[in-house]
Amino acid sequence: MFGDMSKMMGQLQNAQKHVEEAKERLNSIFVDGSSGSGLVHVTVTANREIKKIDLNPAVLEDKEAVEDYLILALNDALKKADKINEQEMAAAAKKGLPF
Repeated sequence: MFGDMSKMMGQLQNAQKHVEEAKERLNSIFVDGSSGSGLVHVTVTANREIKKIDLNPAVLEDKEAVEDYLILALNDALKKADKINEQEMAAAAKKGLPF
């Protein structure tokens, strides 16, 4: 009984290790999003951390457009990052647990 519990705890620790490794890996995966036909470009990590925002100077004349384009570009990048994040975390979980 205790052997099974010990084995299960070891497997859970192994799974935790794989999840932590995946999180670190996700910090090095960069995802781009853009809007306004390229007037606004953002880069985020697969862990959904904003790394860069690039604005075409032409868009700076219209505050509302900048705000709208930023929202669209960020949502575009974050949607892509979420997909990568989910795939990586699912793979990490599968590695760590004997299913």
